[in-house]
Amino acid sequence: MDNYMLIMTIFVLAIFTGFEVITKVHPLLHTPLMSGSNAISGITLVGALIAAGSQASILTVILGFVAVVFASTNVVGGFVVTHRMLKKFQRKEQ
Repeated sequence: MDNYMLIMTIFVLAIFTGFEVITKVHPLLHTPLMSGSNAISGITLVGALIAAGSQASILTVILGFVAVVFASTNVVGGFVVTHRMLKKFQRKEQ
């Protein structure tokens, strides 16, 4: 039970820390940080694939599949947002 409380405490602190860090980002830094976020999501996707493919139990397969779907959505959405941000900085051709 103590291990569970430690993990939940770390999880809640990570949520608050992440929220505070993200809300203080200047708009000019958004695109470089988004690229770093996409790289981290790619690593998460690899971990989700490993979890889904381990087939330790039906629960790990289901949770691994859900993690693959969420991580893939996060990666694709991140690239779409980054692409739209970079389009704003392109020169308009006449």
